[in-house]
Amino acid sequence: MRQIIMNPVFLKKKTMLTAAVALLFFDSISGQTFSDFFYRGNDKIYTNNPLKEDEFYSPILQGCYPDPSITRKGDDYYLVNSSFSMFPGVPIFTSKDLVNWKQVGHVLDRPSQLKVEKSGVSQGIYAPDIKYNKHNDTFYMITTQIASGIGNMVVKTKDPAKGWSEVQKLNFDGIDPSIFFDDDGKAYIVHNDAPPKGTEQYNGHRVIKMWDYDLEKDQVVAGSDKIIVNGGVDLSQKPIWIEGPHLYKKNGKYFLMCAEGGTGGNHSEVIFMSDSPKGPFVPAGNNPILTQRYFPKDRKDKVDWAGHADLVETPDGKYYGVFLAIRPNVNNRVNSGRETFILPVDWSGTYPVFQNGLVPMKPKLKLPEGVKNEKGQNGFFPNGNFTYSDKLTDKNLDYRWIAMRGPRENFISISKNGVKINPFETNINALAPVSALFHRLQHEDFETSVTLDFKPKSEKELAGITCYQSERFNYVFGITKKDKDFYIVLERTEKGESKLIASEKISISKTVRLQVVGEKDDLNFNYSLDGKNFKNLGDSVSGDILSTDVAGGFTGSLIGLYSTSSNDIKPD
Repeated sequence: MRQIIMNPVFLKKKTMLTAAVALLFFDSISGQTFSDFFYRGNDKIYTNNPLKEDEFYSPILQGCYPDPSITRKGDDYYLVNSSFSMFPGVPIFTSKDLVNWKQVGHVLDRPSQLKVEKSGVSQGIYAPDIKYNKHNDTFYMITTQIASGIGNMVVKTKDPAKGWSEVQKLNFDGIDPSIFFDDDGKAYIVHNDAPPKGTEQYNGHRVIKMWDYDLEKDQVVAGSDKIIVNGGVDLSQKPIWIEGPHLYKKNGKYFLMCAEGGTGGNHSEVIFMSDSPKGPFVPAGNNPILTQRYFPKDRKDKVDWAGHADLVETPDGKYYGVFLAIRPNVNNRVNSGRETFILPVDWSGTYPVFQNGLVPMKPKLKLPEGVKNEKGQNGFFPNGNFTYSDKLTDKNLDYRWIAMRGPRENFISISKNGVKINPFETNINALAPVSALFHRLQHEDFETSVTLDFKPKSEKELAGITCYQSERFNYVFGITKKDKDFYIVLERTEKGESKLIASEKISISKTVRLQVVGEKDDLNFNYSLDGKNFKNLGDSVSGDILSTDVAGGFTGSLIGLYSTSSNDIKPD
């Protein structure tokens, strides 16, 4: 395929038609109905730091929204994040003031664009980059799809809220591609890659490479590749994982901004300058321009791992930077994952510097002049401590509800009673699409609950809640059957090994209310048969397996409404 097919409206209508057919089919078969979902966050960092009228919270997107990239057309900003094997992929948000954000959908919302059916939870989509090209009034989203042999790819659209083109595979290796449109209309791609064969000097040695980009063919120009950064700021210091590059132009100079140090405690953002888009690029003397690595580990309101940033210029010439960072819990674990933060950027000198990005970060920022903080109201995405309720009866489910490795439309139908999840013959530990609707964990201290209408017909059927870090690390809390009796069960899976924590025989006369309460680093799984009085199952259990420092990978944990016809949990 040489050209990207540009008809996103048709493709979106086709997807809607497919979903409608699926709904008709699912209404004719049995399933498990979930309704009245509730989520509430109650983190002390927010109760101890209430907002004043001229303030807002950062992160602006809490939970697993890593690797942010941002662009602007006129007064409209657009922001995207990595999504790995979540489906649909690459959530996209819009804002007019950089404070209040609305999700307008996902960039990769069709199986033809996103082929992650057999991908581990931390494979799939890495580090998307979104850019607006004023020369052809077109938005581009370029990323690496670690699945199905796709690799680096690009899609585009005239309107980010109305669907994106089919995938164009790009002819180069490496990860983290970013596209840059110069004043003369020319385009370039920069990305992370391995050093030339035989020249790798140490583990983590990477390079930044550049290509000319043919806008007519939507492809890199063969033979145009050039290494523009080797290793990082100072190769003699053996810097690791120079990645996430973005190219900018200001006052006739070209600036290359990259992450360095790896996504972890040594993460940082560094900057280089050149007279030409192809270099040579000279690092700034005051690198890094953003990091949290120099401060005491026990600091208050700790933010860490800051880096992987992108810059945007406002209409009045100011600059802001979005970047990922984490907020570890009381046991220094990373359950909510890497989140999207924002800081103003001072570019009054030669190089940009993140304001207060080189001191311990604070949870609050001053509002830009003339901006009102909507605080998650009027359709804007919430942050801070908030409550989210969803009856799960709207035929257009909220964008925050996602699936894993395949479309949610393949296993759900919506009725006046709630969402029916029709079980797959895979369970939550499978490296395959699973029949679960997921919501990102967004707080350290939280409460979530849902009403379940379900009477299993066999021991192979189970429905309930999963707290999910990956296919190898998760909790399952649900209802199943043994002989003629119904049981509620709690299972913990660590390193792929599952262990029953507790089970209890119950009598089901009507719906059951399932509840998970997280406090600090502990979880309590509770249930109610009357909708009022809750009983705990299995005492408090550790949330350790929901953290990336235990489970590995790149994602934050998810809360799932889950159903399976391949249950292997055996009640005592």
